[in-house]
Amino acid sequence: MDIDTISEQIVAGDRRALSRAITLIESSRKDHREQAALLMEQLKGADRQAIRIGMSGTPGVGKSTFIESFGTMLTARGLRVAVLAVDPSSARSGGSILGDKTRMEQLSRDPNAFIRPSPAQSHLGGVARRSREAVAVCEAAGFDVVLIETVGVGQSETVVAEMSDLFILLLAPAGGDELQGVKRGIMEIADIILVNKADGDLKPAATRTCTDYAGALRLLRKRPQDPAGFPKAMMVSAMHQEGLEKVWEEMTALVEWRRENGHFDARRKEQARYWFEQEVRNGLLARLETPQAREAMQDYAARVAEGAITPTVAAQEVLDGLKG
Repeated sequence: MDIDTISEQIVAGDRRALSRAITLIESSRKDHREQAALLMEQLKGADRQAIRIGMSGTPGVGKSTFIESFGTMLTARGLRVAVLAVDPSSARSGGSILGDKTRMEQLSRDPNAFIRPSPAQSHLGGVARRSREAVAVCEAAGFDVVLIETVGVGQSETVVAEMSDLFILLLAPAGGDELQGVKRGIMEIADIILVNKADGDLKPAATRTCTDYAGALRLLRKRPQDPAGFPKAMMVSAMHQEGLEKVWEEMTALVEWRRENGHFDARRKEQARYWFEQEVRNGLLARLETPQAREAMQDYAARVAEGAITPTVAAQEVLDGLKG
């Protein structure tokens, strides 16, 4: 792959080049990783910024419907929208259904939208390991908004928050007891909580749920990156396209306030440091996947099982061997 040519095509907005670049980024082959690193270095010069919006929610809450309605509303305003959707992978084959293009049929046909499903594979938190780089490539391609949708499994909310400017938690209408099931940590990183399906017979339940979460948010410790009134809970109906304009107004108001008060750039710098440390950790773990390291691990594991050596000493000897 000619890195100079593909980087120029990406900056020019070539969708085929963008898809090829993300495929390259997601590859684990050593030569592809080297090419991907060169590409990311080249694209850094584009110096473009999109609003990165991370989104999470339990299955069935209507994330795909919301993203399609919300994305279509944004493209109608003349904005270019990229959707990076991470699908759960099979533990057996590593494969994924990748059905987001099917579920977002209208948005996938929109010339101002780009949808890229990616399998989560084994990466913690349901976020593809290279999602962060894919976001940067979409920014370089000139997209105004990048939506990062992830499955709501364990650590996914924390991980996606480390690559986004806004974190949105999508919830369904429910009884008051539902609030007990939402982890405090998720509430603490959410910028806006959206109660979806606020229509028809579910509207009264959505109103109660929204009120419950608004009250819970007021009990949390004030964050320095929030203006008055944030974080907040709001109601939307993705199916009927209700409340979406107001949500976008609140998002842009929050981003502008953070830009003006220095929080936006400071947060991106923190995220860059976080991902640098993650890359170092991932690189160290990759050393354990070499044939020599796997053979040594099996040998030490057998000795530990027989009681010939303690797990602590065996682990230290394996790590000392990696230093060489």
